[in-house]
Amino acid sequence: VREFFKLMLVLGLVFAAFMYLFSPLLAAMSGTKEQLTPVMYSLVPPILIFPAMSIMRGFFQGHNNMKPYAISQIVEQIARVIWIWGATFFIMKVGSGDYLQAVVQSTFGAFVGMLASIAVLLFALQKGGYIARVLKKPESVISIDLKALIIETVKEAIPLIVIGSAIQVYQFVDQITFVNFMAAITDLSKQALLVDYSYMISNPSKITMVIIGVAGSIGSVAIPMITESFVKKDFKGTSNLITDNIRMLSIVLIPAIVGTMILARPLYVVFYGASEDAAIGLFQANLLLILLQGLYTLFGVVIQGIFENRKGIIFFITGLVVKIILHFPFIYFFHAYGPLLSTAAGLFVSNALIFRRVDKVVGINKTAVKKTIIGISILALLMGIAVFALEFALSQVLPPVGRMASLVHLILAGSVGVLIYAYLTLKTRQLDKLIGTRADGLRRKLRIS
Repeated sequence: VREFFKLMLVLGLVFAAFMYLFSPLLAAMSGTKEQLTPVMYSLVPPILIFPAMSIMRGFFQGHNNMKPYAISQIVEQIARVIWIWGATFFIMKVGSGDYLQAVVQSTFGAFVGMLASIAVLLFALQKGGYIARVLKKPESVISIDLKALIIETVKEAIPLIVIGSAIQVYQFVDQITFVNFMAAITDLSKQALLVDYSYMISNPSKITMVIIGVAGSIGSVAIPMITESFVKKDFKGTSNLITDNIRMLSIVLIPAIVGTMILARPLYVVFYGASEDAAIGLFQANLLLILLQGLYTLFGVVIQGIFENRKGIIFFITGLVVKIILHFPFIYFFHAYGPLLSTAAGLFVSNALIFRRVDKVVGINKTAVKKTIIGISILALLMGIAVFALEFALSQVLPPVGRMASLVHLILAGSVGVLIYAYLTLKTRQLDKLIGTRADGLRRKLRIS
């Protein structure tokens, strides 16, 4: 751990320097060098510390202690969102009102989120007495072929990096093509196209990545158990774990998408202020895309857990090829919605291929998955009807046109939605799949039969 931590610090420094040096070139490729270069510079600090943070998370994963791992991911996203919200509000309403600086601080939020994550991990390491053991020099010399270990780790890491980078790769394709291609086929100015791009990808991703991060946490927690069960050739146990993972993801993802779709306008206004309908429409399209992104995040770690890395890479490349083939025709016909539709097609193909392969290798209880998805969808629909009615009533009295009014909408309608969904999932025992026996205690306290 000590030696790899040193290695990750060096790699962080190397890639941060690479990002700093090549940011102007990457910005120019995206069609807007002047505005995008400072934003890319703000990614240098998170790149610097991310590899070291990953080693800390990997330490807990290796010990099959997934609680700090998962909590650190969730805290990272929460801290990032708080920074984005606070910094942009201060710049736009109290400070200079410089939109570019607000975007830079929004991107810099990734670094703040990682610092929060590291704080959680350090606390867990200290609590477990691990820091002293890692830092202390061993009394006896332990012979480790570090070079061979690093080579083996890199070989194992390449599939993980490739499979796990799909969402970022898709967004990079959009980044370097959208503005340039749209400028060639329309009369829109570069400034107008940059606004469209921010509506399409930049702004929504700062919110949707929180939900996707939760999906990643759910999937990551199960990796050690899936791998252990698969190595023991307990295919039935492996199948049950994968099936439970898909069901747990459904319990979280489906209501989250339904709720955020209904509250899309106040949610977007809280972050970015009063916005035109085009921004809200593209935000809602991104919210629908979360389902495919969340499933890919889950399936991507599952296929690695059963040592099907090569197949996973092939499925990723297949989906990316589908994305690229459809990308330009979709932009031509659907403009700003085009990249989102091509991404949806690519992810759908990758998800279908991975699901079929996993089902072939270990089997998935498709009946149980289907029942859970249908049941959760019905509960989410009931919750959605109640939230929509409350949101509609609130809009007549207090339209969500400003940040404070929108925040009231989110707090009231969001809280009602959470309470209704919690009650319904406790009543139908769907929540038991997520929190286990603690659901019985909640039912007793709330007197739910």
